[in-house]
Amino acid sequence: MWFDKLARAGFATKGLVYIIIGVLAVQTAFNAGGKTTDSEGAINTIAVQPFGKFLLILVAIGLAGYALWRFVQAAIDPEHQKQDAKSVFNRIGYAISGVIYAGLGLQALKIAVNAASVGSDGGNSTAHSTERVLAQPFGQWMIGVVGAIVIGMGFYQFYKAYSVKFRKQLDLSELTPAQANWAVQISRVGIVARGIVFAMIGFFLIQAAHHYNPSEAKGLDEALQAIAQQPFGKILLGLVALGLIAYGIYMNIEARYRRLPTASLSARSRLRV
Repeated sequence: MWFDKLARAGFATKGLVYIIIGVLAVQTAFNAGGKTTDSEGAINTIAVQPFGKFLLILVAIGLAGYALWRFVQAAIDPEHQKQDAKSVFNRIGYAISGVIYAGLGLQALKIAVNAASVGSDGGNSTAHSTERVLAQPFGQWMIGVVGAIVIGMGFYQFYKAYSVKFRKQLDLSELTPAQANWAVQISRVGIVARGIVFAMIGFFLIQAAHHYNPSEAKGLDEALQAIAQQPFGKILLGLVALGLIAYGIYMNIEARYRRLPTASLSARSRLRV
């Protein structure tokens, strides 16, 4: 089914973005060039490679596939989660994730067709967005709530890694027990690293709300920079960066082995025709 292939391409593309972010951060930690960056920075890095614009078109398609999968999860709950408050929260999160990755895919496509510049630095985009929200009525509370939600997402990543419930979504029957164990452990490391970054971003948002100072809001790029500025920062940055690479590998494991409910989606499509 085309949807299955597109969704799996989406997981793989998201993994590529995280791997690029992690590799650049590792290079920074070991003084081997590189830089801390975020998803948009990873897109810009792809753009300046040989055949970069062609690669960006493939990335845009992959990110569109991932966004589509998230929208499907939000709209029709293909994996049949329990209908409770947690399910509602998850589906809202899926929709937000879909919007984010659809926007990232659109940015990649714009660069590919010369509709946007490569390497343009708009500064701390998180701070800019926070400044606009803070200017609204109850904006301070809104930013604080968003920060708390992002921290909650970070701690959920820790729980996800600890409980290993994601293992149920993977069909690793093709692998030997040792290979399957490696796949699961690498995935857990990656999920923890992503949780750390989420928790930091949420903390910075709460600080920005508390002090009414949008410059204190930080995205992924600035969170990695903040890690590097701590005691033993280079070591910590290297560890988190390796974790982000592991998360990218986890996304590729999902691309290959995740159980996608394409059969039920096909049945629903036939019923609607």
